Amino acid sequence: MKSAQSQPIYDVIISGAGPVGLFLAGELALAGCSVLVLEKAPAAPSPFKQLPFGARGLNAPSVAALYRRGLLPELEVAKRLAFPQAAPAAGPGPRPQGGGHFAGIQLQVDKIDYAQWPYRLPSATPNQLLIEMAELEAVLARRAQALGVLITYELGITDFQQTADEVAVQAGGHAFRGKWLVGCDGSRSVVRKLGGFETAGTEPEFTGYSTQIELVDPEKIKLGRQVTPTGMYMQPQPGYLILQYFDGGAFHQAQMPVTREHLQALLRRISGTDVTIGALHQASTWTDRARQATAYRRGRVLLAGDAAHIHSPLGGQGLNLGLGDALNLGWKLAATIRGNAPAGLLDTYEVEQHPLGVRVLDWSRAQVALMRPTPAARALYAIVGDLLDTPDGATYFAGRLWGLATQYPLGGGHPLVGRSVPNFELADGTTIGEHLRDGRGILLDFEAEANLQTLARGYSRLHYVAGPAQEQLGLRAALIRPDGLVAWATDRAPDYDALRQAAARWFAEQHE
Repeated sequence: MKSAQSQPIYDVIISGAGPVGLFLAGELALAGCSVLVLEKAPAAPSPFKQLPFGARGLNAPSVAALYRRGLLPELEVAKRLAFPQAAPAAGPGPRPQGGGHFAGIQLQVDKIDYAQWPYRLPSATPNQLLIEMAELEAVLARRAQALGVLITYELGITDFQQTADEVAVQAGGHAFRGKWLVGCDGSRSVVRKLGGFETAGTEPEFTGYSTQIELVDPEKIKLGRQVTPTGMYMQPQPGYLILQYFDGGAFHQAQMPVTREHLQALLRRISGTDVTIGALHQASTWTDRARQATAYRRGRVLLAGDAAHIHSPLGGQGLNLGLGDALNLGWKLAATIRGNAPAGLLDTYEVEQHPLGVRVLDWSRAQVALMRPTPAARALYAIVGDLLDTPDGATYFAGRLWGLATQYPLGGGHPLVGRSVPNFELADGTTIGEHLRDGRGILLDFEAEANLQTLARGYSRLHYVAGPAQEQLGLRAALIRPDGLVAWATDRAPDYDALRQAAARWFAEQHE
């Protein structure tokens, strides 16, 4: 093994080249950090990262994040499979045909009260997009590499040691040095295990199966999602099958190969038919194990994505939560590396993201509770189905599924603080999302006040955007973090003391 001391030292080493690791790498490189990504898998994508099993729904915050970094136009599959834009409160528009589900109960989008989200503008990005994982990873990898990130495949981390100043990493007989190490290496994270991170949560109730098959008699089972007294099967399209069987996760934990005979017996038991599987081409298993790291940082080692929170893929919340981790962490870690982060900035990563992980894990558990093959669960399933069929119920579940109800507790009296900034369309034709592409924060001033411009000059990584917008939602000014969250807002004459406090909390002063 080559000596670590002979190697260059990277600002950040990331374990894992999935969407979370690649998005984080791009965020760090955008802020001027040197980044190395180590991935144990080969560069070619797994068949399960391509449609239909590779199809994932991005929620509104994730779609907005990709748009604010100029990446949305590159997602060709998303252009073909996009859920049509849901009409915001500001005006009429087409309603989406998709929308998501809760425990298999389809969201009734025509019952949603869009007026409950007054900050959704006509220029807002879609509430949901359907994307292909393989394409998303390719887009994020291209962006990271264009910004100078080094990505290495078939080279997974096997060990690391950290000191007060850096982390020495071993991978495939090679040694690397980084000032920081971030584990984005999935639910079986090596970084989490080697780093001694503790997790807490619940153990699985079922084994899930994702398979590519050929049926001899496909007419015997239905297309779509079917919940039965013995489990669940879903045929998203002919040739592909997803199963859930409530065995306490035993089959998955045994790490046994999925055979055609085993899968056929299981499908017959769940579907109540004598359907025959002629051939099994691909199969993987998963569970509803729901556990979360009790801390997201230990010294110079951090966790993000599935490495920090493990749960079933029900409802498709994991990818969105992981991308949110990367967006939240990237600019804060970069400021810490540059040495101009306000006191405690990096600590706010865990403070803000850990509670969201708790909510998503509970969201997953609640769905499992409704899908159990018991009379009590079937009764609850029917009641929740009735609630989803009401305007209040549909609106509540849409707010959770689409991420529109998310609000970080950042303090401040304005209801927009802690929410994703609306995509204001300015008089010069630009949008606020376009102004966020360089990864810096914004002081947005609709009234073009000289005092606000002077204040903005006093902070690094903060630029001043002035002028009216087509729709200002009653606002006069707003402070926007690099991740697109509103940190301060006012609809009257600015309180400069409150603004300075907010700016000092998130941005370093220029003389530092």
